[in-house]
Amino acid sequence: MNRWKKYLQLHLNVLLFSLTGVFSKAASIQYNQHGLQAPLLYLFLFLMLLNCGIYAIAWQMVMKKFDLSTAYANKSVYLIWSQLWAVLIFKESLSINNIIGMLVVFLGVMVVSGDE
Repeated sequence: MNRWKKYLQLHLNVLLFSLTGVFSKAASIQYNQHGLQAPLLYLFLFLMLLNCGIYAIAWQMVMKKFDLSTAYANKSVYLIWSQLWAVLIFKESLSINNIIGMLVVFLGVMVVSGDE
């Protein structure tokens, strides 16, 4: 059970990191629509920086529990979360290449994590 707890912490941290891209894109949308006068632009920029700071601290704590290769291989799950946010939040569409890429990432993580 301890192994699952470690991996849950790792993947929640990767999920947290993926939200940086969400805040960044939201800030970009605000800037493109309203310029520098958009109050939401500054809110999203603040959330992006705050999220990066929290992630950096949490990542250091999680990395202590894993081999470096395992931690960084699992970090690639960020791409899957980013695609999910793109579809759910920004209404973007997935191509077959996106889906194949996510499957390759997932299989690669499973291969690397299977040894631990």
